[in-house]
Amino acid sequence: MSINKSRAGKPGQAKGKGLHPRNAHNGGYDFPALCRAEPGLRAFLLTAKSGQSSIDFADPRAVKCLNKALLKQHYGIVGWDIPKGYLCPPVPGRVDYVHYLADLLPKGTPNRVLDIGTGANGIYALLGASLYQWQLVATDIEPRSLANVRDILAHNPLLAERIDLRLQSNPTKIFANVAADDEHFDACMCNPPFHGTQAEASAGSKRKLQNLTGKPVGQVKLNFGGQHNELWCDGGERRFLFAMIDESAARPQLCRWFTSLVSKGDNLRPCKRRLQALGATEVRVIEMTQGNKQTRILAWRF
Repeated sequence: MSINKSRAGKPGQAKGKGLHPRNAHNGGYDFPALCRAEPGLRAFLLTAKSGQSSIDFADPRAVKCLNKALLKQHYGIVGWDIPKGYLCPPVPGRVDYVHYLADLLPKGTPNRVLDIGTGANGIYALLGASLYQWQLVATDIEPRSLANVRDILAHNPLLAERIDLRLQSNPTKIFANVAADDEHFDACMCNPPFHGTQAEASAGSKRKLQNLTGKPVGQVKLNFGGQHNELWCDGGERRFLFAMIDESAARPQLCRWFTSLVSKGDNLRPCKRRLQALGATEVRVIEMTQGNKQTRILAWRF
């Protein structure tokens, strides 16, 4: 098994400096242009200490409106919305995953990608279909999440032709039930639940808000945190990754590349050991930086 490690940016870099070279958000946010795309964003604009326009990133309404503007201006995605209480993803970081995954795939040919746990926001499937015209199968364990993505696709008929939504009827499974025995994908992508319990997820959301506001936080606003299946599962991220690795080894021909985000760096080493034991022929770790946040993509094949 070969292990390769690549890096996108360095710790401590200024906002945007660590993003993928093709990421449209490397230069920060053009708020005048975003307000033209989504006029409702004007109501949330603030003047930062630097004198530049910004928003209150601790306000979920402002963050959701910014997402609507970003998706409309840069990716032509209209009608994007999420129900109250569902995860509102930061667009630049999600775009980075899509670009780095594209670097692994063949150029000039239609690629099929499996999006595991697409969520109510459907962000990876929407971006992959818009940026690279991938054909995607987007799965989730929750019917309401898929229904919301279906509503978004109703506003985007070209993307709807490229995205197939499938319900995972067994929440303990990753690939079973949603991929037929004879199906093949060029890659899969996944953003696993980060926490192992609801208490851990609530504490994490409080820390996030405290970092954004610089003030103690009591109860976390419902529509800032996300649903339980988006934020936590039994055993947390490591157990989910182990299950995904085990299922991939049982179906090594399902994907040319199996990939997942790994938020906790401590989970990389045990995942690599498990992959080696199961016969993976190549493992790559792609490190990403967005502002002060670091994460990485674990990619493997057999």
